[in-house]
Amino acid sequence: MIRVVIADDHRLLLEGLVEALNAVPDIEVIGRATDGVELIETMRTAPPDVLLVDVDMPRLDGLAAIRELGNPVPTVVVSMHAETEHRARAERAGAVGFLSKSAPLPDLAAAVRAAHAGDRFVAAAAVDAVLAQHRQAQLDPGAASLTRRERELLTLLAGGLSTTEELADRMYISHKTVKNHLANIYDKLGVKDRAQAAVEAIRLGLKPG
Repeated sequence: MIRVVIADDHRLLLEGLVEALNAVPDIEVIGRATDGVELIETMRTAPPDVLLVDVDMPRLDGLAAIRELGNPVPTVVVSMHAETEHRARAERAGAVGFLSKSAPLPDLAAAVRAAHAGDRFVAAAAVDAVLAQHRQAQLDPGAASLTRRERELLTLLAGGLSTTEELADRMYISHKTVKNHLANIYDKLGVKDRAQAAVEAIRLGLKPG
């Protein structure tokens, strides 16, 4: 069992990732944090085998936190920013891997296994080659039947909106229609709540432009 700590200031996504990774047979999430200061405290009280960390977080960003910690465990940076500059910053901070937040869950699980095994995949060219060695069966997102409006709602969930009121206001629809869309999404994707739906949105590459 590979023990993992996750740090991300997107609370809905964080909860969804915790639940999703805990469903992977060889991975257990033992801690979570929503900013760099909380991450340092969490790492000192519950040191994991692998750390997954976002870059942009309040109080102290993810890269500053892992530098302050002295890179005690293999760290994979998971960021919305895939540019070379951000990869280079992650590598300078001591990260062994770098993934986009739009990476599917099987790739995220593979990244945890790769980091635990001592592999490095910060450079873009190395990611696929390294993760291919650690992937298990791909998970079917079951998204072929999603309507345009359901995909729009999922994109908003991935962007951090979570309440019925926020979703209704942004999509110019009623609260009842939001709930109907959510019920359809849960059924089509095989999820049970908004946190899991947000994870599926990330897996499907649905994120605000």
